[in-house]
Amino acid sequence: MPLMLLDLDNTLVDRDAAFRAAVLDFLAAYGLASADADWLMGVDEGGYAARQDVAAAMIRRYGDMVPGAAVQGLLRDGGADRVVLTEPVREALTTARADGWTRVIVSNGRTAQQEAKIRTSGLDRIVDGWAVSEAIGSKKPEPEIFRAAAAAVGVPLEGAWVIGDSPHADIAGAHALGLRSAWVSYGRDWTYEGCRPTHVALDAAAAIGHVLALSEA
Repeated sequence: MPLMLLDLDNTLVDRDAAFRAAVLDFLAAYGLASADADWLMGVDEGGYAARQDVAAAMIRRYGDMVPGAAVQGLLRDGGADRVVLTEPVREALTTARADGWTRVIVSNGRTAQQEAKIRTSGLDRIVDGWAVSEAIGSKKPEPEIFRAAAAAVGVPLEGAWVIGDSPHADIAGAHALGLRSAWVSYGRDWTYEGCRPTHVALDAAAAIGHVLALSEA
């Protein structure tokens, strides 16, 4: 069976929108300026910044205005209860299953938070499995996490497609393993040096659709 390795955050679900919503509620709860959401989103770097660094930046900025436990709670949950799976992505994944593809999520992050997103969005009822870096002990772009994802569903890694929004984590990881890749660009230009994706798509639904179309050609 062909294998599709899918990034979670900002690919299958809009992680940044969910985190921003959680941030805005956090700021409102402590009487802080809503404009600080832009600052915190920048510090967060789309979830790639180390959580301890984000926490330290928040504590420096807010001091005694915000309890440390509240900061840790925001970063621990990360808006996981707010993620939404759009209908186009749901339909694309369902079509992939009908076409015989094995679909596995490969995600960097903490196991509890990423699995909460998978279940909240309903992805646990659609995909065939997932591999999260904390549980695996390896993170993208390291090859071990991709190999672990394939092993989890008993499908060979050879011939797999990697679909994701991160040039350095998803596309470079695929390139290092000799796998084909679809970069979810959201209209961005490709600026990463060292490799290029096999295909560029505007969003995850389009990326999945492209892979399915190629398999039917």
